[in-house]
Amino acid sequence: MKRHIPSVLTALFLLLCTCVRAQNPTPAPPQTTPFAVTNARVHVGDGTVLESATLLISDGRIENVGPNLSVPAGYETVDASGRDVYPGMIALNSQLGLTEIGAVRATNDQREVGTFNPNARAVVAFNTDSQVIPTVRCRGVLLAQATPEGTLVGGRSAIMQLDGWNFEDATVRADDGVHINWPNRNSYNWQTGDLMPNENYDEQVRELEAFLEQAVGYCGREKREGNRLLKLEGFCDAVSGTARAYLHADEARNIQAGVLLLKRMGARPVVVGGYQAHLVADFLKREDVPVILGSTQALPAAQDSPVDEPYHNPALLAEAGVDFAISHEGYWQQRNLPFVAGQAVAFGLPYEKAVEAVTLAAARIVGIDEDYGSIVSGKSATFVIVDGDLLDMRHSNVEKAYIDGRDINLDNKQAELYRKFGEKYSRQSR
Repeated sequence: MKRHIPSVLTALFLLLCTCVRAQNPTPAPPQTTPFAVTNARVHVGDGTVLESATLLISDGRIENVGPNLSVPAGYETVDASGRDVYPGMIALNSQLGLTEIGAVRATNDQREVGTFNPNARAVVAFNTDSQVIPTVRCRGVLLAQATPEGTLVGGRSAIMQLDGWNFEDATVRADDGVHINWPNRNSYNWQTGDLMPNENYDEQVRELEAFLEQAVGYCGREKREGNRLLKLEGFCDAVSGTARAYLHADEARNIQAGVLLLKRMGARPVVVGGYQAHLVADFLKREDVPVILGSTQALPAAQDSPVDEPYHNPALLAEAGVDFAISHEGYWQQRNLPFVAGQAVAFGLPYEKAVEAVTLAAARIVGIDEDYGSIVSGKSATFVIVDGDLLDMRHSNVEKAYIDGRDINLDNKQAELYRKFGEKYSRQSR
């Protein structure tokens, strides 16, 4: 047996080398040395742009930003001449970190069994070792709202930064809100091509309303006796207004019905999806309800809607004065988030408003804008340096990214495959 040990060890060593090569980049260490980014064109995130500006970064925070700033002694310098600096983008309503391979059930942690799951927490299911995350991060998406899916109540989402060892150290805000999926009045039959009415719609709405009333009654008790009811307890932060109640609804009348019901229960609703939100924009503005708008890269919400309706939606909400962010459903698809915002620019949304819709507005809606979403003094140093236009897929080249002042490794599996097969075909052409 002993004479076989070296060959076994050799095989094990080769196996480990192969596995290590496939691992994600090691999370960046904390910032230890202050540094300055100089000569940059800074998109603040609130609609303003600073030309030839300098950022001073210390202890993971933005110490100062503006033109004509002198760099203190002891600061390292990153020359960003000819480059643009943007806040790190935030992917809202995302299954990033919850799903790895959609077709493999064992890698899907975004959905629990059952109709009501407000006790389900996305934060503990978030997988920091996902190989999808680096492919998204290299496009400038540095934070994500890990969002559970489900039937009527999917669970509670969490805001995560995308460079952590584990879910604990990646968590920016755990349990930022509970997600309610308003029943659809119709369903599309892919076999026949027909739009079929949901005969159970009224019953599902009553079921949801009854559950919310139970949660309000349970959460309002000063003293609870007996066993804890975790499904009802999971709603307590939402009905008390300390966390968001995310209402997933697209049709205008569903949006109105859902908002009014949630407000009656004491919750702070946020509309998610909202493809017909522009039709009830006055209602949303009056009720002070923000919208996490679905992707512009989508089909119209109704059969008689114009084909370019999703492209115009952001501009229509902006004109109406509704607070909104732009999202892009899915997990690996989040790499296209900046281009979804860019598409809205081509259809009437002002450029800096599009930048805000994936940075500061997104941070404001989920309640992390005190630290993230814009490049101002005192906030987290979470930003990207781009050679080109971040929102234009033809010219976007993210050269450097920082999360809390940490210099993030932007290498990823897709880049590795590009190098690998680029080498293969370059050899063949010699």
